[in-house]
Amino acid sequence: MAIARGAGTEIIRAHHIEAIDSSNRTLIFGVQHHIYTVLSIIVNAYVIQAAGNYIHCKILGYDAGPGGATAQEITIFMQDMNQYETFVWNDKFSFNGHEPVDFTGNIDSIAKQDAIADQGSSVPQKLVASTEHGSDGFEATCTFIDQNNA
Repeated sequence: MAIARGAGTEIIRAHHIEAIDSSNRTLIFGVQHHIYTVLSIIVNAYVIQAAGNYIHCKILGYDAGPGGATAQEITIFMQDMNQYETFVWNDKFSFNGHEPVDFTGNIDSIAKQDAIADQGSSVPQKLVASTEHGSDGFEATCTFIDQNNA
């Protein structure tokens, strides 16, 4: 049976990613008018160039601070790893599927706060992961709730 994905739905999803290296690998690719709540990210270091190399998880998205800049890297966590070690991130957080229509400065009005919620731009936000070195090889499972508010 197909999973309903229409407006007003909320589904649990899981993505499994192999061979994460120093290039950004997408864990979640945002869709406009969706909200993603990340439940957990499980990372295993099956190949590591040097003990202590890290896994870096970040949102590529809009910086709602003073700069008001698009496509910024906003770190969720950086974790040093050793070969065959597993790291579990299970602190919940949410992010929107698309960036807002650009605005200047801090969030200092309801209009700016609403612009973030409205996700009016055509720029998707993404949750990505990368490692410290190109020869690292990590695997990840990302479990999340996808709320479709279209």
